[in-house]
Amino acid sequence: MNFQKNNSLSDPGFQLAPMIDIIFLLLAFFITTQIYAQWEQEVDISLPSAESGEQPKRLPGEVIVNVHSNGAITVNGQTLGDSQLEHMLQRLSQITRKGQPILIRADEQADFRYVIKVLDYCRKSDIWNISFATGEPAKDEE
Repeated sequence: MNFQKNNSLSDPGFQLAPMIDIIFLLLAFFITTQIYAQWEQEVDISLPSAESGEQPKRLPGEVIVNVHSNGAITVNGQTLGDSQLEHMLQRLSQITRKGQPILIRADEQADFRYVIKVLDYCRKSDIWNISFATGEPAKDEE
């Protein structure tokens, strides 16, 4: 009698199919978060129009600063006070490289002093890569 089982158990090896599934899920997650990060724009802000304006490509690490008509400033959906904005910009300048991109989206009804305040905080924080968002001009219907 042969009591030895002749199970030729091979090494289970590396399962490739579940790993591919996980990679595709991670890829889908990162793509969707990137799309939502690009849509970080306040809907209730009406931008001033410019004929030469064009939709720029987002820069890596770009921070969008929204300036509302009443002077409220929002970043990442959070309304920031003056000291909070200044502190955030200083931390960004310390953490990131010198060319930290900032996009200012100011409402067309906002006083210019609010935009100047944001520019002043950027200058104090040694941030110089600043751009302004504009809307497309309204097309006249004929």
